[in-house]
Amino acid sequence: MHKAQTMALGSLVLIALAAPALRGQNQNNDDNQGNRRVDLVDDCDPDDPAWSPVGCFQRDGDVTAAEFNAFLRSPLYDNIPPPGIEPGLFLVGHPSWRNDPSHVVIEAGKTIQVRNVGGRPHTFTQVAQFGGGIIPPLNVGTQPAPECAEAIPLEAGDADTITADGEGIQRFQCCFHPWMRATVRVVTKNEN
Repeated sequence: MHKAQTMALGSLVLIALAAPALRGQNQNNDDNQGNRRVDLVDDCDPDDPAWSPVGCFQRDGDVTAAEFNAFLRSPLYDNIPPPGIEPGLFLVGHPSWRNDPSHVVIEAGKTIQVRNVGGRPHTFTQVAQFGGGIIPPLNVGTQPAPECAEAIPLEAGDADTITADGEGIQRFQCCFHPWMRATVRVVTKNEN
């Protein structure tokens, strides 16, 4: 009985010691003087030749181009579409193509590091309203966001840094994969 209690107590101590480190993994740079990071993520399969001509530079992704395309729309979203809209024209997009995190709160003047950790090109483009992008087959029932006309791609492995300015909610999207959306809430610097 004493040995079991000692093992249980030892396990609790290990959990307590590991908790701060685990918590820090999910805080997305909270200890980085208020700066943040957003990762542009995808899981393309590097062994699928259908990703040509751009290719896939992901080391361990498992999503084929066929699976990616199968997730673009869902008939369950618009089984009874509004007049003038064809069924199945509601953009869904593959869930492994995403911004992580998809919402950030940051003080004005702080920076957001944007990293493409996926295997395909992405953008992190500020838009007035969410919309489609610059690849018509991926727009599925959306109008392109005008800001996408001048979007700058981040290739796999690339990073960029943006400075939070203004105040309030700002919208960002990938102009290649328009379901990859994020919001950034810029707040006034805390005057302590």
